[in-house]
Amino acid sequence: MREIDQEHPEYQARKGIWRKYRQLYVGGEELRANASEYLEKRQKEAGDVYQERLDRVFYENYAGSIVDWYASTLFRREPLLTLEGTNTPGRKFFNELTEDCDLRGTSISDFFRRRLVETLVAGVSYIVVDFPRSGGLCRSKAEEEAGGVSRAFLADYNAEDLINWSTDENGNYEWVVLRTKRLTSSAPDAGKHVSETRWIYYDLESFEIYVQTENKPETRRLIDKGRHGLAKLHRVPVFELRVSEGLWLMNKAALLQLEHFNKSNALSWAISMGLFAMPVVYSDRPFNQIMGESYYIQLAPNDKFGWAEPTGSVFQIAVENLTRLKDEIYRVCYLLTQGGSQPAGRAPQSGLSKQRDFAITQEVLRAYGDSVKDAMKRVLRAVNAAREDGLHIDVTGLDEFDIGDFSNELDDAERLLNLEIGSITLRKQVLKKLAFKYLCDMRQDVKETIAKEIESWCEQTER
Repeated sequence: MREIDQEHPEYQARKGIWRKYRQLYVGGEELRANASEYLEKRQKEAGDVYQERLDRVFYENYAGSIVDWYASTLFRREPLLTLEGTNTPGRKFFNELTEDCDLRGTSISDFFRRRLVETLVAGVSYIVVDFPRSGGLCRSKAEEEAGGVSRAFLADYNAEDLINWSTDENGNYEWVVLRTKRLTSSAPDAGKHVSETRWIYYDLESFEIYVQTENKPETRRLIDKGRHGLAKLHRVPVFELRVSEGLWLMNKAALLQLEHFNKSNALSWAISMGLFAMPVVYSDRPFNQIMGESYYIQLAPNDKFGWAEPTGSVFQIAVENLTRLKDEIYRVCYLLTQGGSQPAGRAPQSGLSKQRDFAITQEVLRAYGDSVKDAMKRVLRAVNAAREDGLHIDVTGLDEFDIGDFSNELDDAERLLNLEIGSITLRKQVLKKLAFKYLCDMRQDVKETIAKEIESWCEQTER
């Protein structure tokens, strides 16, 4: 039995950060339930006062909205998958894979959109290529197809799930351990759900699956092992979608978001307390009278009575500081124009100036698009090699973020074709690119049919 639950030192160093970032991204009741970890307690603050502040805590989730904006904007147009080759069953399989890549009805675009969100929150996410288990030895590819054994699918894992690993001198995985947890029950009327922990070990050719229930190490057992789907490629079937430290959005915004969280809650508490003015009695004699709406107080001729309340200047400073923190969150995430407020001392921007500022955001979007396309290529090409379909697979797109720009792109393509460059391949690729961008949300098999018809038409008109 392997020591399967050991954790890599890098994993131990970052698992607390990942938990914090995920709660800052989700916000809502999840962050409210763990607010004591993030709401700073004042020096010598009474416990009951701090508890009241915890009960009234709120969270303005700018970072979560920014992450979702990037993911939705990048996938406004779906990535374009192109298949070249004569293997009809292979092309049919990849058409099906784009519509249902995880055997749960998830399209490949939705699958990688979720992976991008996870990457922007945790800095990395993981995709596993898997194949259905075979009940026996298949003697031909036809038997594999008939038995569904070659029906590859993808599984998604978060940063916290990959707990241990080893890499070679080139940075490629030699082995990994994935750990997941879930609640399971034997039947609807069982009356109790049991916590189940599952470990999956992958090396270059084999896999092992261990299960343990209710955090009892003595119940840990090996339930399955064998050769995994990429064993013939001699590689671990785990692929990562990773961005650089500079493009890890939650890492850039988290501290600012926490500072904004504490300042906004402190301001809210101060304003609420300021609504209940405190009575003040100026007197040289002991004062022990009961005060209230149904009572009166008796003062000596030289005594004075008044109310203490804040002047409001510190509130104005706090409001300005909160605005600056919000703008800074958008700025470090390359979305200053989306912040919605005008920085102090800055003149209103013209439309051209705003367009230039947004150009920076577009470059960041293209960088994310390149990372997603690279991960998709590596995953799909590995599946193609494991299935031995012999196709050439490419992924394009994820570089245009405004649907309205299609008319300009159409004009550019028309001018390019009017140059009468003597290349039928150029004509085919230009027409297919335009068609696929306009029909980006169509099924992959329809796109395949359109591609074949475009190629056939170009060859006929050339002759």
